[in-house]
Amino acid sequence: MSLHHSEATHQQLIERVPQATGRDLPEWFQALDAGPGLLRFDERVNWLRDEHGIAHGHATAIVHEHDKRRGARRQG
Repeated sequence: MSLHHSEATHQQLIERVPQATGRDLPEWFQALDAGPGLLRFDERVNWLRDEHGIAHGHATAIVHEHDKRRGARRQG
């Protein structure tokens, strides 16, 4: 599974994560890092949805943003 919405929609979802989920992005990134070590994008999205009860769109945006930032850290 990959990102199915535009970059503009992704940014809007990311901006709404704290209000929609009650947690900031760094908290979600920590949850992903401390989670069950799932490798596939869709597995991590489903884990966030199932384990934390957040909407699919926000879960997808969180995982995508986590991957983007992790990739930027590796290149930097």
